Amino acid sequence: MKRQPDAWKKGPEQEPLDFRIFKLRQLQAADPRDGKLHPRVYLECGDWVNVIPVTKSGEVVMIRQFRFGTWSLTLEIPGGMVDEGEDPAVAGARELEEETGFRAGRLLSLGWCHPNPAILTNRLHTFLALDCERLHAGAPDEAEDIEVTLVARAQVEQLLRDGQITHSAVICAFFFEQLRGPGAR
Repeated sequence: MKRQPDAWKKGPEQEPLDFRIFKLRQLQAADPRDGKLHPRVYLECGDWVNVIPVTKSGEVVMIRQFRFGTWSLTLEIPGGMVDEGEDPAVAGARELEEETGFRAGRLLSLGWCHPNPAILTNRLHTFLALDCERLHAGAPDEAEDIEVTLVARAQVEQLLRDGQITHSAVICAFFFEQLRGPGAR
């Protein structure tokens, strides 16, 4: 028997804790099989974007960014939060320019996914930015520690294989690009 997604029922829910970039929600969920209540938490947050920016000469614009969760620098592509009411493509172009100073000649949607449906409510929208040109040094948010680096396109696969790129959203972006095939470039 196939269970319907609405078979789980929300029970009592606590007042959410608001951390600006997400709200932590705690609730009791009633199991459709036996009615037992189980405590659950999830993060209610806005959508995210990430962008694979490629210059006219074929280099990928990447960033090294300090991440507090792993307390380390990570090699990533530009990305961030979609402002409420903002189109994800507009957010992608904005994040690209803010973080790197590059602007895309063309922006193509590669798709979206749920970053972690076990605990997150949002979507991650991924874009391929082609014919990128550097206009300025970038203007990252005050608490963002970002270094822009250009990587040869042919080097990206090896960086993934060697574990130099570890951010799951970035790995997903390059997977989406592979699915799109050479016609996306």
